[in-house]
Amino acid sequence: MIRLTELALPLDHPESALRAAIVERLNISDADLLDFTVFKRSYDARKKNSEIKFVYILHLTTRDDEAVLARFADDNHVRPAPDTAYYPVAEAPAGLSERPVVIGFGPCGLFAALLLAQMGFRPIVLERGKDVRRRTKDTWALWRKKQLSPESNVQFGEGGAGLFSDGKLYSQIKDPKFYGRKVMQEFVRAGAPDEILYVSKPHIGTFRLTGVVAAMRDEIIALGGEIRFESKVTDVILRDERMQGVVLESGEQINSRYVVLALGHSARETFRMLHRNGVFVEAKPFAVGFRVEHPQSLIDNARLGKYAGHPALGAADYKLVYHASNGRAVYSFCMCPGGTVVAATSETGRVVTNGMSQYSRNERNANAGIVVAIHPEQDFPGGPLAGVELQEQLESHAYTLGGSDYCAPAQLVGDFIKARPSTELGAVEPSYQPGVRLGDLATALPAYAIDAIREALPAFGKQIRGFDQKDAVLTGIETRTSSPVRITRDNVTLQSLNTRGLYPAGEGAGYAGGILSAGVDGIKVAEALAKAMLADLEGAGDMNNDAGERAQS
Repeated sequence: MIRLTELALPLDHPESALRAAIVERLNISDADLLDFTVFKRSYDARKKNSEIKFVYILHLTTRDDEAVLARFADDNHVRPAPDTAYYPVAEAPAGLSERPVVIGFGPCGLFAALLLAQMGFRPIVLERGKDVRRRTKDTWALWRKKQLSPESNVQFGEGGAGLFSDGKLYSQIKDPKFYGRKVMQEFVRAGAPDEILYVSKPHIGTFRLTGVVAAMRDEIIALGGEIRFESKVTDVILRDERMQGVVLESGEQINSRYVVLALGHSARETFRMLHRNGVFVEAKPFAVGFRVEHPQSLIDNARLGKYAGHPALGAADYKLVYHASNGRAVYSFCMCPGGTVVAATSETGRVVTNGMSQYSRNERNANAGIVVAIHPEQDFPGGPLAGVELQEQLESHAYTLGGSDYCAPAQLVGDFIKARPSTELGAVEPSYQPGVRLGDLATALPAYAIDAIREALPAFGKQIRGFDQKDAVLTGIETRTSSPVRITRDNVTLQSLNTRGLYPAGEGAGYAGGILSAGVDGIKVAEALAKAMLADLEGAGDMNNDAGERAQS
């Protein structure tokens, strides 16, 4: 198979033009091109006033691949295609009685459980929240009625925090084994659109993602796995720094020496429980800030120019970074084109924001987090859980600023830059539900973060015209950009540094930052666990054989 890269075609090209372009580029006859698939399709909008084209990476077969490759030996855009297929690393032996446990059923836990089930290990999944259908109902209760369910919300439940987001499926992680391709293929098998396999910035959207996750759950069960909702883990059972099992809030004990810890970044009680039990945990950097909303049309015009609104391009996104004079990095985070700002708290008396888009991305506003990176040594010294405590303090204060009823504090960008309270909205209508209360966000974050964002917004306005428009809306606060802790693991075995049989994974453990990277990490830890489990079984068999031989002698 051949990989052909950098093949450019106009946005409105007919489907037949792609085949014709391949034939022309390789200088072969149409009959010599046996098959081709689009591996990736992207576009470059950096020069918005020039012609925007689709740029393709293609995998194809010809009548004589070796001859074609030989002719293009000096052309870096014509190379042998890599093998992107997924090959299981293990298979559970028949009659295996011990079952691995997966704690958490977000993207990481979902893929860890799916891979273990596909290899025959019949995992037991423990999820503190509810299934997607009931979880969605509970989440809407907060947004519409200000009724929070602490165990079933944007953070907790089937699908994890990524379920109520843009459903973005792209990442900058290194992926030499193409695990990301496996993630995409499983999503498509479960009902996601085929295009996520090849578009440059794929997304599914919240409502479509709920059905995909439910279908994957059904497959895990069909393969012998077990999914237990409303099953919160409150303790771990250890012996000689080795996992023996877990304890549920109900008091039930589940024995297993192999546990995937696929927590989300908001599992604060679990972080504290692990620290109390001596599992190695350390503080890590994260970011805090606000959600900013603009009309999506403003972003489209600024990013796409004359191509704004083109149906082949959809709603435009952006990515911004600024280094403030006080040494702080300010950047856009989790940009949601044509989306909404959502209430994302999981705890009573706290306010947290996040962004969400549907597959269509056709809401009136664009939103993104505008956040400031913060670091343990500099900003929250005091132990492994100091970042958790800082988040809690900021979220409680935001609740008070918003009126103590889950409304969020908000301020117009122009007023924020000039350090004056906002009293009325302009043309931009905030999308956050249950609603916002205008005022002054100056005390919502530490002073260094406020100063950095205040400086960054006009600079972003030079990169995207209108970004600092006076009636754009800032909604507070965004604190759960990533986990404030790392449950550190060995780089080779992927087990906890000091707790054998415990596999910290995904976003909550500090090893992922989104749906795709969390899914990839779930695959990695499932493979590591499966191989360790088989090695332990083999070792136990060898010891039994040795004991039998000694008894006979």
